[in-house]
Order: sequence, then structure tokens, then C-alpha cells
Amino acid sequence: MENLQINTTQNVNLDYKIVGLGERIVAFLIDGLILYLYAYLVNLLSSALGYIYEDTWTQRGLAALIFLPAMFYSLLMHSLFNGRTVGKMLMKMRVVRLDGTPVHWSNLLIRWMLRLVDIWIFLGSIGILSILFSEKRQRVGDAAAGTVVISTKQRTKVSHTILEEVEESYEPQFTNVTLLTDKDVRLIKETYLIARKSGDFKTLTALRVKVDSILKTNSNLYDVQYIDTVLKDYNYYTQKM
Repeated sequence: MENLQINTTQNVNLDYKIVGLGERIVAFLIDGLILYLYAYLVNLLSSALGYIYEDTWTQRGLAALIFLPAMFYSLLMHSLFNGRTVGKMLMKMRVVRLDGTPVHWSNLLIRWMLRLVDIWIFLGSIGILSILFSEKRQRVGDAAAGTVVISTKQRTKVSHTILEEVEESYEPQFTNVTLLTDKDVRLIKETYLIARKSGDFKTLTALRVKVDSILKTNSNLYDVQYIDTVLKDYNYYTQKM
């Protein structure tokens, strides 16, 4: 897999792994299997409707109405699950914009519309060739939408020394923590851990005052809770794309 390195407007260096063709095909096949099973269930339901409605057109109309969501499966899943379908979830990958930010619905709409060219009209050949020969492994839809598919198996790297465990349900408190840089957070964490280990509460207080002067949070949290929250919030915003 290729790397995608991004320097954000907050001067935070992000390093992504771009997903290659093989994994994208596997994810596509998983989604295809889900759609096949859904179509099979719709067919069974259509047969059941035959016992209720004698009119063939009514049966077909109801079956088509039930199958309609499958036509928008990719668009709906990517929109609802932040750039992921079931296949991408299982393969641990996600669609993001080239600047590393979450995709907007307009990006997803462009990608979805161009599936017609990438996948359906030419039986996937255009999509495969464009992924193979593009620098960032983009199909035509990705190139037009300004998106790329990244791996989430190894989360966004800022630095191994500043990573924090952040639960999926975690809710950040300070939205402006990205004003800090990679270097800032590394220094904050190193100082924080040393001060906690040695019981140096004076240093913890000084550290908290310094961080608060940058972020201007005016929080009522105690020093340890405050620094811990800042570190987790920073990791949340730089890893949870």
C-alpha cells in the first residue's frame, strides 16, 4: 500500500495508508454478496405477494419499490457510516477527502454517479485501470470527487509517543485542541507523565495553565483530568476521520 501524507491547516502531520486494488475488490464483493442476499429475499417476498395480489403488475411494482434502497446502497451506506459500507467496515477502510477530512455528501454523490463509468458500463475495467495507474490509487469517481480510500487498520499516525486510547463512544470536550501541533502534544504528554509519576503537582499545574492559555478553554476540570482530556481530544480529532 502507498502512503498519503497530509499536513493539515493546524500543522498536524497525518500519515495514511492508501488501500490497493485487491482489498477494494474484496470489499466490493462483500457488498455485492449483501446485495445478492437482499435481492434473493425480495424475490421470495415477491413470490409471497403473488398469494395476496393476483395482479402481476402490482406484484412487480411492490417488489421494485422494496428493492429500490439497494439501488442507492453505496451512496446511503457511505453517507450514514462516514465513508464506509459493510465491505469497507469488514476490510477496515474508509473514504476520505484528499486533505484527510471526512467526506461531504457532495463528494459521495459524485463518486456514486461515476460508478456507472468505473464499474457498470465497462464491467469494472475503467475503475480497475484507474486504480492501478493513478498515483493515489483512485478510480475515476475518486479523482472527480477529490477522495481517496485509506486503511484504518493502523490508525492515523501523529507519533507513537502521543497516541491515546480513545473509545468509539468517546465525546470530546475541547474542539480547538487541533490548535496544538504534533510537537506541542508530544511535549505535553511527556511532561504530564513524568509529573504524575513523580507526584510533581506544581509542574502539573504549570502545564495546565500553559495549555489553557493556548486553548483558552476556561475549564473547571482538575489539572490531571484537564491534561488527560486534552490528550484524548487531540487524538480523537486527528484519528477519528
